[in-house]
Amino acid sequence: MIEHSTSNSSVKIGEKVEDFTLLDDEGKAFHLYKHLGTKNLVLFFYPKDDTPGCIKEVCFFRDEYEVFNDLNAQIVGVSNDDKESHTKFKTKYALPFKLLSDEKNRVRQLFKVKSNLFGLLPGRVTFIIDKTGILQYVFDSHLNIKKHVDESIRILKELN
Repeated sequence: MIEHSTSNSSVKIGEKVEDFTLLDDEGKAFHLYKHLGTKNLVLFFYPKDDTPGCIKEVCFFRDEYEVFNDLNAQIVGVSNDDKESHTKFKTKYALPFKLLSDEKNRVRQLFKVKSNLFGLLPGRVTFIIDKTGILQYVFDSHLNIKKHVDESIRILKELN
């Protein structure tokens, strides 16, 4: 079992994550369990489309996309922005992965991703879920944006 970093999440390492369904940037239903089985999943929650820190984060994931592919992992971003916002954001920055709309923060609450900065900003947390749906790693840092990508790659290498 892989150790995890300090996190606000109450989702426990080594436990199966609960299934969820959200709409993606194309308006299609994304069912978590339908995307497991063949690839590990990097599920990252970020505060808001087209804001400086979030632009950096998605572009870091974009720039390492082939590395994630080589490590047999799928990247999925989640925020409470709507489909239209996600579509514009994805197109503007040529993002090759899905962005999910969690407008009611249901999945954010499911994963216990807490707000930061006195509750003003939704949290920035990355989860690594293996092919069987078991949570392997959680990384929670609002300020160290690049490390979300670096830690994900490190953990995926360990899983492989």
